[in-house]
Amino acid sequence: MSTIKEGSKKVIVHIALILGLLFAVLFVFFQIYLPGYTNHGESVTVPDLENFHYSEIEKYLEARNLRYEITPDSGFVADAQPLAVLKQNPRPGAKVKRDRKIYITLNAENAPLIKMPNLVNSPIKNAQEVLANYGLIRGEIIYTPDIGHNVVLEQKFRGRSIKEGFEIPKGSQIDLVVGDGLGKQSLAIPNVVGMDEEEAEIAIVGSGLRLGRINYVTTDTVPKGTILKQLPPSGIQAKTGELIDLWVSELGVDINF
Repeated sequence: MSTIKEGSKKVIVHIALILGLLFAVLFVFFQIYLPGYTNHGESVTVPDLENFHYSEIEKYLEARNLRYEITPDSGFVADAQPLAVLKQNPRPGAKVKRDRKIYITLNAENAPLIKMPNLVNSPIKNAQEVLANYGLIRGEIIYTPDIGHNVVLEQKFRGRSIKEGFEIPKGSQIDLVVGDGLGKQSLAIPNVVGMDEEEAEIAIVGSGLRLGRINYVTTDTVPKGTILKQLPPSGIQAKTGELIDLWVSELGVDINF
């Protein structure tokens, strides 16, 4: 009987030793080894790398116990320095483990080429929207005499006129030659006094001018619808599109004007 008791006691002791050893191993693994291996409880704040040059990144991140990797897809921003950081993942301010890898997108060294859109004959507002959609920058607006008010007459790159489809670097500055709405031709105002209203309108529009205000004057000395007066008067120089005001006869009592 005592032999059985002694055997049971030994088994219990061995089991206790095994459990104790297992507990010690688990304690060391979870409380000492694993936290040290994973830097448990230690975190690093991701710095803001935007606008950092590629050459500055490695030392900067090493000093903060971080690594980096350049993504294969580069971007392009005209105002940013070539090989400057455009984007990063994780974002600035994020809490990460030490030795975490930061994925970085750089600005391309050379701007990609794009085809110049056609802006000619477009209102300047529309032209600016098209330039922005193509990644181009609106440069100087050069006004020139033309009856087209705020209409693009010419598109220029580096001082030279360019046509639709011409390849230019993305982010380029495009200057626009725009009409001032006044016209560039100097015209002699025709004499329409004595004409009827319809003939006068044809003569004015045919001369590159526009019909302005029509004033009706009652008189019984000239036929109805006859032009009695015009301003500006005939013979002087006017720009294309200038308005000509007319005084037209109506039947009635004679009135001096």
